Parts: sequence; C-alpha cells; structure tokens
Amino acid sequence: MTFALNVLVVDDSLMGQKKLMVMIEELGHRVVATAETGEQAISKYGQHVPDVVTMDITMPDMNGIDATRAILASFPDARIIMATSHAQKSMVLDALDAGAIGYIIKPIQRDKLKEAFERAIKLKA
Repeated sequence: MTFALNVLVVDDSLMGQKKLMVMIEELGHRVVATAETGEQAISKYGQHVPDVVTMDITMPDMNGIDATRAILASFPDARIIMATSHAQKSMVLDALDAGAIGYIIKPIQRDKLKEAFERAIKLKA
C-alpha cells in the first residue's frame, strides 16, 4: 500500500488514542480526527468521512458495536476495524455482525495494524 489513508481513531482512553496515532503516522497514514465516545465517533465520521476507522468496543456512552451500526446505516462504505482488549469470541462476532471488517487486539502491534489496514482496503475496493 503506497498511499496515505485518512483515519478516525475512536478510543475512550487518551493514552490509547496517542499510541494508535503514533503507529498510524509511522505507517505513513494521517489521523484526521479522534473521538472518545460512540456519539462523537458518529459525528466525526460524518464531518471527516475517513478511509478507515479504528473503533474501541467499550466506551462510556455508546459501545463501539452500536456506533459501528450507526455509522454504517448512514455510510454503508465505511471501513471500520474494531480495536479492543476483548478477545471474547461473542464480542468479536457481534462487531463483525454489526459490519466491522476486522478487529485487532490490544495492546496493538504495528504489524497487526498494518495488516488490518491492508485488508480493509482490499475488502472495500
């Protein structure tokens, strides 16, 4: 992949956001916005229409699975990758059923993030 993606980072942890932002930029991509809640994610998606979203599952107001459903209802071409510390099969399956195109487990490794971005682009091409 030789072009830069515009990425929306959704995580209720500012530390988590910062770590992801560094990795995304090291991979040659651009973070166009961040969000700390599901509601913010929906709003920021509409403002920026990024190429890819990294979406936390557990957040205070609305979980990432519901936020994914809401974004995809308005933007069916959205590419959303769940970034979660929850490796429970049921949560991962719920996220995929909601329309996420993949998931990465925290703590996120740069090579796993790169693979997820490459898959996201291929799946929605």
